[in-house]
Amino acid sequence: MQASIGNPKANGVPQRERCWRTAFWLVWAALLVIKLILAAHLAPFGDEAWYWQESRHPAWGYSDLPPLTAWLIAAGEGLFGHGMLAMRAPFLALGALLPLVVVRIARDLFDDTDAWRAGLLALGLPLLGTLGIFALPDVPLTFASALALLAIEHAARTHSLRDWTLLGVALAFAWLAHYRAAMLLAAGFAFFAFTPRGRALWRDPGLWLALAIMCLGIVPTVLFNAAHHWAALDFQLVQRNPWRFHADALVQPLEQALVCTPLFYGMLLWALWRVWRKRGQIQLVGKITVSDPFRLLLCCAAVPILAYFVLGLFADDTRFRAHWPLPGYLPLLVVLPVLLRESKFRAWFRTTAFVMLALGSALAFAYLGMAAIPGGADALAKMKMFPQQFVGWREAAAETRTLLAQPKFADSILVADNFMLAAELDFALGGSHPAYTLDHPINIKHGRAPQLAIWRRDEAGLRALGAGRPVLLVVEPGARRERERAQWLQTLCSRVADLAPAARLDAYDGRKRYRWYAGTVVATDNIESNPDCVAARP
Repeated sequence: MQASIGNPKANGVPQRERCWRTAFWLVWAALLVIKLILAAHLAPFGDEAWYWQESRHPAWGYSDLPPLTAWLIAAGEGLFGHGMLAMRAPFLALGALLPLVVVRIARDLFDDTDAWRAGLLALGLPLLGTLGIFALPDVPLTFASALALLAIEHAARTHSLRDWTLLGVALAFAWLAHYRAAMLLAAGFAFFAFTPRGRALWRDPGLWLALAIMCLGIVPTVLFNAAHHWAALDFQLVQRNPWRFHADALVQPLEQALVCTPLFYGMLLWALWRVWRKRGQIQLVGKITVSDPFRLLLCCAAVPILAYFVLGLFADDTRFRAHWPLPGYLPLLVVLPVLLRESKFRAWFRTTAFVMLALGSALAFAYLGMAAIPGGADALAKMKMFPQQFVGWREAAAETRTLLAQPKFADSILVADNFMLAAELDFALGGSHPAYTLDHPINIKHGRAPQLAIWRRDEAGLRALGAGRPVLLVVEPGARRERERAQWLQTLCSRVADLAPAARLDAYDGRKRYRWYAGTVVATDNIESNPDCVAARP
């Protein structure tokens, strides 16, 4: 064993610890207030509204995700009623608790001063600081990652059944949140298989208890997939991934440097290297000896960071993926204050890195704030930063509500041309007027087509209502790329019969465009392009 790291607890620095603790709670409280305001005012974007729709159809799983995101949304609205803040309330709570878990892990391994510093770093990292504003599966997944790290560190040291149970619950929670929970299992396996401390734990019955509890979190997903021809696994493992090398994914480190801020991302990679160098050391915390915590931190950090980089070279390259390595950064945030205290980094470099980190987080909040206020989107558009996903829905919903209130459309079936628009309209109307969806290509791209078929909200479900039924069709031309748009619009007259223009909306200087048409349910599923279709005209 190498020499242990010095323990500042023994040196007596209560005043400094109090300063860092106060700073943490002030920043934590300020960010929570900001996140509450943003969560109450930012319109839900397409995926969020879709998860809300899933919450209206309780099930063991869905074609894109395990059930936890929908369950949390249902819990929020069950407690606080329908609305944006109510939908996001459970996610705000988990996002607020996560830095506290980081602090707890750091306190157990190092000292109180370093723990509060680690908590501040977690608050400052843009991806973590903004976590909870949106009702997304990465919130419970990241929280479960932190809780699992806390539990496994305790269990490996205390062998307590309580800690092993907490580990099992955390992993079950992760599996209920997202299929990427498999990466937590991979990191744990690396620890149990390749470190002396981990291998010794195979004989501990608590480990098998934790694995048994974890399996309970997998059961709902298995039940759903088995009942629906393994549609969700097929999407996650096959449809969304090309599984061939694409060189453009080599820019992943640059993407991470942007979302983490460049100098701080460099610090995280440096911390990963330093943890590798320190593997095998004993850590003293007060009178407690923590045997080799660095190998555990190394496995929990290196496996997600490196594995996601390698997978990114062959997997899905069309969707946002900058958040994938986030669970791997948590152990590095825990240990970084200790490593910096020992390092020879110049003061100006540290200061610059932390200032850039704070600015990066401030810019992220400012961007979301601008997207939430009237006129903010126009200002962002002038800076070539138009918040495409967060605006336009309110205006489209208001026009739809106005049309549905007219006697002409009182009995019309509401139909949107893609699942995101349908979900947004459904959310805005509070589920009072069910929204059907045409078989748009993005429904397949995002793995939502099988779920729409299960709910009978796709074109087949629409035709089952009976040919000739009146329809109010809402079309979002910009949902498809420019080169694909004309072909899609030319098929609309074959998907909905007797189309006639009813209204149009060009918002934000034409960046968000919507078209409304009166029509009837078509009697056939023979879809052909029609160049003379009224929907294809400007």
